[in-house]
Amino acid sequence: MNAAAGRVGRFYTSARRHPWVLGKVADWKIPLGPYTPAQITVAVGGGFLLVKTISWWSWMGPVPIAAWLLAIWAVRRPKIRGRAPMQAALGLVLLGWQPQGGRIGGRAARDRAPHPLLGSFTIENPTPTTPTAPAARAKAPATRPHREPAQSQSGPRPTAHRPEPARPVSGVQQLLALTQRGGVQ
Repeated sequence: MNAAAGRVGRFYTSARRHPWVLGKVADWKIPLGPYTPAQITVAVGGGFLLVKTISWWSWMGPVPIAAWLLAIWAVRRPKIRGRAPMQAALGLVLLGWQPQGGRIGGRAARDRAPHPLLGSFTIENPTPTTPTAPAARAKAPATRPHREPAQSQSGPRPTAHRPEPARPVSGVQQLLALTQRGGVQ
């Protein structure tokens, strides 16, 4: 005999699906009951509303009372997207209570404040500022520049004319230029 043939499986989902009701004690139940919480809410709220507004609807006769009883009967097993009305109402309240962006780690998720994104760029010319002919350099003999003898301290010293380098634009280029001139230690 097979061991699997002797096994029996049972499930009790119908007991979980039975609605929570009021008005049933042992074998006794309220007339026309038991009532769900939604029915009791409609009965109490609607009855209070009918008593407070009797001067408005009294000319219609029993029509508002019949509508009230019909509403109590209609909410006996309503489902709103598969949920009981009380749970659906609680879900709507909690949805309205949630922050618009949701929650992360239990705290409201918020977008960071917008700020402008600023940036710049520099286009540098890798060639020297004064153009030189490559052919002239190739034909010229390799000679050392001639040095003048040192003059006395009394007169100004003649300096050779050097082209001024391009002015640095970014902060890093300015610091580099200062360190090359010996300005920053």
